[in-house]
Amino acid sequence: MANLNGESADLRATFLGVYSVLKSELLNDPAFEWTDGSRQWVERMLDYNVPGGKLNRGLSVIDSYKLLKGGKDLTDDEVFLASALGWCVEWLQAYFLVLDDIMDNSHTRRGQPCWFRVPKVGMIAINDGIILRNHIPRILKKHFRTKPYYVDLLDLFNEVEFQTASGQMIDLITTIEGEKDLSKYSLPLHRRIVQYKTAYYSFYLPVACALLMAGEDLEKHPTVKDVLINMGIYFQVQDDYLDCFGEPEKIGKIGTDIEDFKCSWLVVKALELCNEEQKKTLFEHYGKEDPADVAKIKVLYNEINLQGVFAEFESKSYEKLNSSIEAHPSKSVQAVLKSFLGKIYKRQK
Repeated sequence: MANLNGESADLRATFLGVYSVLKSELLNDPAFEWTDGSRQWVERMLDYNVPGGKLNRGLSVIDSYKLLKGGKDLTDDEVFLASALGWCVEWLQAYFLVLDDIMDNSHTRRGQPCWFRVPKVGMIAINDGIILRNHIPRILKKHFRTKPYYVDLLDLFNEVEFQTASGQMIDLITTIEGEKDLSKYSLPLHRRIVQYKTAYYSFYLPVACALLMAGEDLEKHPTVKDVLINMGIYFQVQDDYLDCFGEPEKIGKIGTDIEDFKCSWLVVKALELCNEEQKKTLFEHYGKEDPADVAKIKVLYNEINLQGVFAEFESKSYEKLNSSIEAHPSKSVQAVLKSFLGKIYKRQK
C-alpha cells in the first residue's frame, strides 16, 4: 500500500480495498452467530449504502493525516488505520442517510432508489440504520483498542453523532407540516441547523480523526474546529445556491429546496432583502409543488440579485477563512485546512 501514496485514483482503490477487509470482518463478527441469510442481508445492505458516494469525507482522513505527517509517505499500517477511520466516517454518513431518507419520505439517493424503497426492505431499513451505527464501535474496537487515543476516538464519534442528530431535530421541527411559517426562518437559525446537522460530521470529524491518529490533543486545537465549522457552513451555503442556480448536469440532481420549504440560505437572504411587495410573493409561493410557484420564486431571486449577493458572500468567506488559517501556528495544520478550502472554493458541483 505504501507505494500508493501518490495518485488519488490509487488512493481511492486502496481505500476501497480497506472497505472489503472491514466488511469481511463485520460479516464474521464473533459476537453474533451468523446464518447465510443474515450475512447476505448485511452484505447487500452495506454495499448498497456505504461505498456509493463520492467518499470525500473518508478520503480526507487519509489526506489530512498525510499532511499532518509533513507529506511524507505513510507506512502500510498508517494507510490502513487512516482508511479504517475514514470508513467509520462513511459508515456514520450511511447511517444518517438511510434514516434521513425515511424521515423525509425521499425517493432517490445517489441516483438510485433510497434503501427503504428497495423491494422487501421497507421499514427493516430502520434496523439496518441501527446496525450501521453499531458497526462503528466494532471497527474501532478491532483496530484501535490498544491505541492511546482509543477513548478519544469513541468520545469523538459519540459527540459528533449527538450533534448531528440534534441538528437534524432542529431542521425537522422547523419544517413541521401544517406549520409552514417563513417568518421563523433567519440567518442564525440557518447557521445553527447547518453547523450541527452537517458541519461537525462532514468537516470537523475527518480532520479530528487525523489529529488523534497523529497523536494530537483535540482540546489544544479549538481554532481548527472553528475554522472547519465555518467551512462547513460556507459549503452548505454553496449547496443551497447550487440547488437553485447550479446546472443539474453538473450537480447530479434537480434541486427541490423551494418546493420543500427548506430553510435555505437563499430564502433567508431574500427575506432580508425583499421589499414588502416581494415579501408577499415569497410568503405566497415558497414551499409549493407547482412549477409556476417555483418559477415565481426564482424570478424574485433574480430581481433582488441573489447571485451577486452570493458571489460577495463567497469571496468574503474565502478571505475570512484564509486569514483564520494563516493565523494558525502549525504549518502542517495550515496545510490540512488549506487543502479543504481549496477543494470547495468556487465549486460548481
